[in-house]
Amino acid sequence: MLDRRGNLTVAEQLKDIPFNVSRVYWVYDVPGGESRGGHAHRHCREFIVAVSGSFTVTLTDGKQRHTYLLNHPYQGYW
Repeated sequence: MLDRRGNLTVAEQLKDIPFNVSRVYWVYDVPGGESRGGHAHRHCREFIVAVSGSFTVTLTDGKQRHTYLLNHPYQGYW
């Protein structure tokens, strides 16, 4: 439902996010065409949201590779 006052999205650990949240961080003002990350987290679970703008996230387990477009602040992937 549209709300003239704006939108509100909630994400609760162990409810909407299926794990305990230990750390929250933001990446912003990344110029178009640049990339961030490029490293692995072998024992880390992340929930990723594009709060503003859009970007793609590429995930691999060494065998399969998946790329996701994140472009809505109410949508995320883990």
